[in-house]
Amino acid sequence: MTEPKDLKLYYNISEVAKMFDVKETLLRYWETVFPQISPKKSGRNIRQYTKEDIEKIRIVHNLVKVRGLRLAAAAQLLRKNKEGVVQTADVLDELRAIRKELVRLKADISGLE
Repeated sequence: MTEPKDLKLYYNISEVAKMFDVKETLLRYWETVFPQISPKKSGRNIRQYTKEDIEKIRIVHNLVKVRGLRLAAAAQLLRKNKEGVVQTADVLDELRAIRKELVRLKADISGLE
């Protein structure tokens, strides 16, 4: 997932889909399954995602795409233990970032030999 820029207040659905490498239709479907995901809609029914909306999608993405939970199980887990789910997603994101940095450092060291 790429991080959203801090300069914008709202992101359109194609930008958010790119951040998570998913299709726009999947984001629309997740809105029907997860009531937590509810972007603002403009007059022409265009979705406008805030940073908070994107954070909720990050959590759902982590549960469904990264951890492989079924939608019903992910929705139930969010209802029962949202705080724990958020903490786990944060830790996993940090671990992925550390792994990425270690892989980069290994490549740099290998290039010196």
